[in-house]
Amino acid sequence: MAERSTAAVDVADNSGDDPLTAKADTAATDGVAEEQKAAEQTAEPTEKKAVERQNGEQPSLTAPELHSGHKLARRYRLEECVTRLDGFSSWRAVDEKLRRAVGVHLLPAEHPRARSVLAAARSSALLGDPRFVQVLDAVEENDLVYVVHEWLPDSTELTALLALGPLEPHDAYQLVTQVSQAMAAAHREGLAHLRLTPSAVLRSSTGQYRIRGLAVNAALRGITAERPQRTDTEAIGALLYAALTQRWPYDSDAYGLSGLPKGVGLLPPDQVRAGVHRGLSEIAMRALVNDGATASRQEPPCTTPDELAKAVAAMPRVKPPEPEFAAPPEYQRTTYQQGTYGRPQQRPVAAQPVVVPPPPLQSRTGTALKWAVSALLIAALGLGSWQIADRLLAPEATTKTPVTTPTADEKPPPPKPLAIESAHDFDPLGNGAENGQAIENAYDGDPSTFWHTVSYATAEFGNLKTGVGVVLDLGKAQKVSTVELSFQGHTSVQLRTAPSDAISAPDTPGAFTTQASGDGTDVTLKPTKPVTTRYLLVWLTKLPVNDGDFRGRLTEIKVMG
Repeated sequence: MAERSTAAVDVADNSGDDPLTAKADTAATDGVAEEQKAAEQTAEPTEKKAVERQNGEQPSLTAPELHSGHKLARRYRLEECVTRLDGFSSWRAVDEKLRRAVGVHLLPAEHPRARSVLAAARSSALLGDPRFVQVLDAVEENDLVYVVHEWLPDSTELTALLALGPLEPHDAYQLVTQVSQAMAAAHREGLAHLRLTPSAVLRSSTGQYRIRGLAVNAALRGITAERPQRTDTEAIGALLYAALTQRWPYDSDAYGLSGLPKGVGLLPPDQVRAGVHRGLSEIAMRALVNDGATASRQEPPCTTPDELAKAVAAMPRVKPPEPEFAAPPEYQRTTYQQGTYGRPQQRPVAAQPVVVPPPPLQSRTGTALKWAVSALLIAALGLGSWQIADRLLAPEATTKTPVTTPTADEKPPPPKPLAIESAHDFDPLGNGAENGQAIENAYDGDPSTFWHTVSYATAEFGNLKTGVGVVLDLGKAQKVSTVELSFQGHTSVQLRTAPSDAISAPDTPGAFTTQASGDGTDVTLKPTKPVTTRYLLVWLTKLPVNDGDFRGRLTEIKVMG
């Protein structure tokens, strides 16, 4: 099977031996005459390779002897060698022209896999999918072939994540969702990975998974497969298995993970570790194509990344864990006593008897005051009784004072929806185009249709811009009280307005005034006070994940006056 041949190559990679070099050395020892050996020892490297070809031998392959500080194309400065294996080397380097870190694969131009590496790198670069680490350059120069790719310093290898323990169910769900969708897209373009290991999967600081080495890693090591789609699907299943159990799903240790016990076969993840999500366990087994395990669940195996992506999409979505809040400290009663503020009493204090002072002695002045107060109370009661009787006995008044009650006209009118005359997409900080042909879907009254942005590598628009949006034209300046928005996915958004006397929509986001902001799927933006304007800007500032990419989807806009 294809996976066994891949494992065999992995073993060779780990050992560090070069089989081609060993073969050439053996042939040179057994079949080359003494005078030919002397000629090879004194010849220049190019002449030595020519002698080897004349004798029908494979030229010996060694990684180019370069050092830190060496520059390629007067641009890429090598910093640190991270791999030296099988006639090639991989480096962390700096692109001095753009002042950014990059990765570089180096091998001799006469390496038997040099042409296939160049072809794989150029094919991968043409894909242009942001879910893969991008190939930036592929060059043959001065007897060297080198491939330059992105270097993501803020990302972490899956190998390092698994060293800390199994992933949470939501993280494992995001892993298999994003990786299967990305590989399905690659296979639709005829590209396979064939070396999809934990070290080839990176997780960014925003939680997005990216895949490096598409087609190139396999070409560097000469790995091929008769059924590349099944090989990549099983590799995704192994990644999910490892994420759920922190074990490698075979009987050998690999990538810092312990393998399964020998002789027990491939156990489902929920039998290897307690608390594993049942649905994800079944998905892992279907991807690993274990017919015995899947037959009990009556689920067919997944043999292509596309089938795996559809199987994951069909299962109930795994929600992220609820945030945990620390319990407040237990309330401690504090006593406040003279001389002991903030300090507990050392011993109980005996209760002191309460001394009630004797009543004051009655005097003549007090007696007189008491009689005066009593007389005033009697007079007040008599006066009140007389006024009540006078009102009851008086003839009914001929005129009445009208009682005013608030009328309906005095209540503020209820808000009413305002018609949107037209709209257009707004991307002044980018290429100016954000799927303007679908803009009417955002206010057509149908929540099943939507306008969406283009895809980005991160929720913050790949750090290329601060936002994109939609400009609404109400036809004339009108008073706006609220704007109700519906999105697919948790989206951050602002409401901005043009000046009330503007005769055309501004060209920059700074020319609009920010009135309100919010985030969520159903967002109501209400200015602090009603504002009069003709042009509104719905400005998206942070995007959710939709179909494996970061993109905004606005399903409905309602403007209330």
